[in-house]
Amino acid sequence: MMQAPSFWYSKEASASAILLAPLAALYDAAGRLNRWMTTPMPAPMPVICVGNLVAGGAGKTPTAIALARLLSGEGHNVHMLTRGYGGRLSGPVSVDLTQHTAADVGDEALLLARVAPTWIGADRRVIAHRASDAGSTLAIMDDGFQNPSLRKTVSLVVVDGEVGLGNGCVMPAGPLREDPRRALTRADAIIVMGEDRVGIADALRAMMARPLPVFAASLRATPAALNLAGEKVFAFAGIARPEKFFASLRACGCNIAGMKAFPDHYSFRTSDVTALRSAARAAGAKLVTTEKDHVRLSGEDAADIAIFAVEASFADPAAIQSFLSSYLVKAVHGRV
Repeated sequence: MMQAPSFWYSKEASASAILLAPLAALYDAAGRLNRWMTTPMPAPMPVICVGNLVAGGAGKTPTAIALARLLSGEGHNVHMLTRGYGGRLSGPVSVDLTQHTAADVGDEALLLARVAPTWIGADRRVIAHRASDAGSTLAIMDDGFQNPSLRKTVSLVVVDGEVGLGNGCVMPAGPLREDPRRALTRADAIIVMGEDRVGIADALRAMMARPLPVFAASLRATPAALNLAGEKVFAFAGIARPEKFFASLRACGCNIAGMKAFPDHYSFRTSDVTALRSAARAAGAKLVTTEKDHVRLSGEDAADIAIFAVEASFADPAAIQSFLSSYLVKAVHGRV
């Protein structure tokens, strides 16, 4: 649980990335070995995997939520599968919003469970079967693209159009989870989140061994979040790229009086919130955070803290819906 090092997204070659290159090679080799030694097991229902190539911040969870809403409207009984990162429970667990907290199941699982029945567990095969036993006819897996244990019906890779693949190095020398060329051989489509400012769509096309469709999407403020426009706010966030959140507030028209960044998936203490309240009060500002951070706050700590929530929106919902439907029809007839 750390903030991404600044050199991960630097356009210039850094000494840190060069020094960490041997560790990056070992990390990448370990991932290749794991996939080579693991035989993916079939799931009892079609599985749509929403993954990414970098360590957080691409927008995969909002994408998974948007897909769940889109496909539930087609009559599918959608269940969500996720690791439960940041939670103490290893699973398999069916997430209960009335009982579980972020400390139990992780923040992402709570967000997913607001949209569809959600299962957490280290073993994706087990939770897929639990979901099927509970009546699921379609599973959407938030993350897990690098996890080879469960066979996916279709794999979508989400990339951030603002920063792309960062410095192009594998962790810890850069943000990549694996070599992108190898990753793209397992992908079925790319989703570029936000304006493509770095030409990532063309860069990925140049790496593809076979042509893959590229869909455009964006993160937009929810109607409730837009009510913060014009407000003087003190913003805080513990996400992979907090600067992205702060930029969204500015774009919405918020007057940012102060900002505080915490490590990704940070577990907020009451003392943290007390200090934030004092800073906001001194600035005469409203305290605001992300939806993902808000679910990690305890009841009393969360009181009166505004939420700036965002949701993923596809530029052409019908196109991605048609694309996924073709895979799901083939899966039903045993052809994928």
